[in-house]
Amino acid sequence: MQRTYIAIIAVAVTAAGLARAEGPLVKYGDPVPRDVREIYDAGIRFLLKTQDADGSWKDGQAGAGVTGMAMMVLLASGEDPNFGPYRVPIRKALRNMIGQQDGGTGFFGGQHGGGHDSMYQHGFAMLALAEAYGVVDDRTLWTEPGAQKAGPGVGRSIGKALELAVRRAVSSGKQNPVGAWRYGPDAKDADTSVSGAVLMGLLAARNSGIEVPDETIDRAIKYYVSMTGGNGQVGYSGGAGGGSDAVTSIGVLVYSIARRQELPQYKAAAKYLVSRSRGAAQPGMDGYPGYTDYYRAQALFQCDVTAWEKWNAGLVKMLKAMQAKDGSLSGGRGGMGTGGGTVTTSLYLLSLAVNFKFLPVYER
Repeated sequence: MQRTYIAIIAVAVTAAGLARAEGPLVKYGDPVPRDVREIYDAGIRFLLKTQDADGSWKDGQAGAGVTGMAMMVLLASGEDPNFGPYRVPIRKALRNMIGQQDGGTGFFGGQHGGGHDSMYQHGFAMLALAEAYGVVDDRTLWTEPGAQKAGPGVGRSIGKALELAVRRAVSSGKQNPVGAWRYGPDAKDADTSVSGAVLMGLLAARNSGIEVPDETIDRAIKYYVSMTGGNGQVGYSGGAGGGSDAVTSIGVLVYSIARRQELPQYKAAAKYLVSRSRGAAQPGMDGYPGYTDYYRAQALFQCDVTAWEKWNAGLVKMLKAMQAKDGSLSGGRGGMGTGGGTVTTSLYLLSLAVNFKFLPVYER
């Protein structure tokens, strides 16, 4: 697979309201395994120690997507984001993210501008803002002690920032020949990894009440249909099939979250992914295991809870052995070429957060 950068953190969004029989672990209020809670809490302590004074997180790269990923770990913990112990770091992160947004175009491009990770940053920033929107009370976001009083984005609400981001993603998809996305916002080609990041953000925004044109979603789904091979394997770019388990997982998520489970391509992709996820000893099987583990967790939870339960048990065991004394999670499994740190730790903590089911992103 080509350079994925922030692709490893693009995530699934809510499929709330989906009528489907659910396994026992899907019900709210079910006990969370002790190992899951201990791994998660230790990881949060690491993230709190590594957040910069300006509210951002950096891990060899920087941008609203990286910061949004770590912020989502805090949101997914189940603590009250307005009065709980993570109130301050969450709000600092939101101010930093909004400050990075181009107020004219709505674009989140990170420090790399038009580089390889720009639309990844944009897509994940949309997702994080959508998860915070309606949950975080931002009426005093810019007036509370410690908040900057002047500069880019000051005074912009979460909802306004999200609307601007959606507008940019929609315009980018509209001018793309296949209605999908690539690294830059004006790209004329596409791949299923970048497109997954952006589409997840758009679907999350739509589910939170932001208007997203049906045409944008429909064209993107049509692109995934064209990229799904007869055996269910989703391609990365260029043509149907032949892609990694990661992009096949993204395909399963896209179909699920967009509520297109009636499509034969969804059924084939889900069947293929489950067949590739037997057993739990080695959750990651691709060259980018952290990336793959995260997407596989989300996709299995959406399409086959029983398969997810078995696979999740192996993931927990692996992460327990992998976690460093400082709470970070890496083990060389990040897939970014950075060896771990903020991104990989956040990636795996969000994988575990499926067990909590507090955020809409983890609903079925």
